Amino acid sequence: MNDYMEAAEAHVLHTYNRFPIVLEKGDGVYLYDTDGKKYLDFAAGIAVFGLGYHYPGYDEALKEQIDKVIHTSNLFYHVPLADAAGKLAKASRMSKVFFTNSGTEAIEGAIKAARKYAYLKDGSTDHEIVSMNHSFHGRSVGALSVTGNFHYQEAFRPLMGGVKFADFNDLDSVKAQVNEKTCAVILETVQGEGGIYPAEKSFLEGVKALCEEKDILLILDEIQCGMGRTGSMFAWQEYGVEPDIMTCAKALGCGIPVGAFVLNEKTAAASLVPGDHGTTYGGNPLACAAVSAVLDIFEKAGIQEHVKALTPYLEERLDALVEKYDCLSVRRGKGFMQGLVVTGRSVGEVVNQSLENGLMVISAGSDVLRLVPPLVIEKEHIDEMIEKLEKSLA
Repeated sequence: MNDYMEAAEAHVLHTYNRFPIVLEKGDGVYLYDTDGKKYLDFAAGIAVFGLGYHYPGYDEALKEQIDKVIHTSNLFYHVPLADAAGKLAKASRMSKVFFTNSGTEAIEGAIKAARKYAYLKDGSTDHEIVSMNHSFHGRSVGALSVTGNFHYQEAFRPLMGGVKFADFNDLDSVKAQVNEKTCAVILETVQGEGGIYPAEKSFLEGVKALCEEKDILLILDEIQCGMGRTGSMFAWQEYGVEPDIMTCAKALGCGIPVGAFVLNEKTAAASLVPGDHGTTYGGNPLACAAVSAVLDIFEKAGIQEHVKALTPYLEERLDALVEKYDCLSVRRGKGFMQGLVVTGRSVGEVVNQSLENGLMVISAGSDVLRLVPPLVIEKEHIDEMIEKLEKSLA
């Protein structure tokens, strides 16, 4: 493994402090390194592998598409595009889809759509966006501009102008930042990198009412919390609060890089038109074949129902850990997106010790142990995770 790591460090730009293992293959909810060590995966490639590894039907759909065509450009129609867009629109109960290569690109498109919507109303180009403190929306300049963490922004200022920040789950804070120039409010339905904070129902309802009152667009970032992770296809569906624009990625392709921003009918009819936005690779046949297969599998296998059924057991086992160990103070989260607040010791230490014990978990924020496993885990995997995590905490 050392040879592989040294070879990578010799030529790969060092923007990640990677764990000192070299992964070779996956099977079900387990990963294996090049030395053959087995890891129970409760990170899922940062909430990407919703179906785990080699789920029946997924690989076959991709291989079938590879044998046909991988790329055509968006100058032409292709069958997987129509299939995937129709299925995603149906699953989200929204209107129009634009496929991207990543979640960050989905955020960029959502920002442009919101600004164009406002521009068409009044012809002004000085509109503002309200985002949340401790949010994370990506690392490109536009996405970084609406990310509420100064640490990520500091070296790259000046960023996109016209962005204000409010406090998550504080409606008065949002109202204080809204004015006649505001064109959109953007927030994660469940904050991920910021520490696993679900939106309160009254907060989300209040923001939606504010947006409707002032004809401001509500953008909900479902990149991490969407695609069944909270027990609904998209987390906002549990709240009954529909966004004007939704962004999604990660488990949308379950390993194939693909994202999307999805617009409701009102926004789609009065925002982006030909020439306003584009992508060479976004929505190519291979990516769309992955999306189509994933959505089919979710529906046929009842993935959301499975998450809902097992969530009480997962939460019960995690709550028992919090009661047992002084270094764990709080559990919070929804569905299979859970966080344990670590106190009195480094969360990185717990992550590294868990890795030693054959368990993959990751952190969120500065003190939260994040658990975002494949959505196909069973009770036996939850029990195995608890056993390995207890060993790490002890």
